[in-house]
Amino acid sequence: MGRADRAELTAAQRSLRARLAAYRSWERTSDPAVRTAPARRAAMARFERQVDPDGLLPAEERSRRATAAMRAYFTALSLRSSRARSRTTLSDGDAR
Repeated sequence: MGRADRAELTAAQRSLRARLAAYRSWERTSDPAVRTAPARRAAMARFERQVDPDGLLPAEERSRRATAAMRAYFTALSLRSSRARSRTTLSDGDAR
């Protein structure tokens, strides 16, 4: 695909092209869990630093709190997403 072809793609087409590339990458992965392990460790380390910035808690307690912080974070994201979808649905209904 040449440079001129890329400029003619719509946003939806670019998104599909990127998704296709991701799927092709993952189909060559023998163990996806191993491939994503560094990212999962980094994410958990972030929550551990958040709940115990000075590193004073025992490892088990720090892990328990970090897991709770991670669940709270993703629940908050889910709530924000749900509210945004509700607003979109409501505004779509107003347009009728």
